[in-house]
Amino acid sequence: MLNLIDRLYEYCAMRTLLTLVAILAIGTSLPVVSQPAIAVSSNASAHLAHENYVAAINSNNLESLLGMLTDDVVFMAPNDKPYAGKAAVRPWLAAYLKAYKTHWDKPVQEFVVNGEWAFERYSYTSTDTPQGAGAPVVDTGWGFVVYHHDADGRWRVARDGWGSNHPPAK
Repeated sequence: MLNLIDRLYEYCAMRTLLTLVAILAIGTSLPVVSQPAIAVSSNASAHLAHENYVAAINSNNLESLLGMLTDDVVFMAPNDKPYAGKAAVRPWLAAYLKAYKTHWDKPVQEFVVNGEWAFERYSYTSTDTPQGAGAPVVDTGWGFVVYHHDADGRWRVARDGWGSNHPPAK
C-alpha cells in the first residue's frame, strides 16, 4: 500500500512539473508587447518640461508662457476661480504680468511619467515685484501640474493648480 501511495505522489509531482514546464514554454513563445515608444523616448523630455515651464514663467513674456500651455489648459490659482482654456487664461496671465515682474522657484517634490501624461507635485517661492513702485510680494506654497505630450512632440501644461501657505490678506 505504501508503495502505491509513493508512486501516486511521484506521478502527481511529475504531472505538476510537466504542467509548469508547458506553461513556461508557451509563455516564453508569446510575442512581447512593449509600451508605446512615447513612454520610453519622451521620459527625459517630460522632465525637461518642468524646467521649460519655470523658464517661461520667469521670462515674464506672455507669448512664451502661453506657448507652454495646451489649448484646454486649466489654471487653479489660490483665492480665485478656475480658468479653463487658453483663451480664458490669457487675460488672467496678461493682467498678472502687467502688474508684476515675477520670479518663481519651483522645486519638484515628485514627478511621474505615464505614457503621454506626466504629473508633478511641487513647492514654490514666488517673488512678485510691482511694475510701478512698491515692495516685492513673496509667497510660498505648493502645486500640482499635469503635462501632456502633444502631437508636435512638445510637453505642455494641461493643468496647474497651486495654493499658498499663507491666508489671503483681508
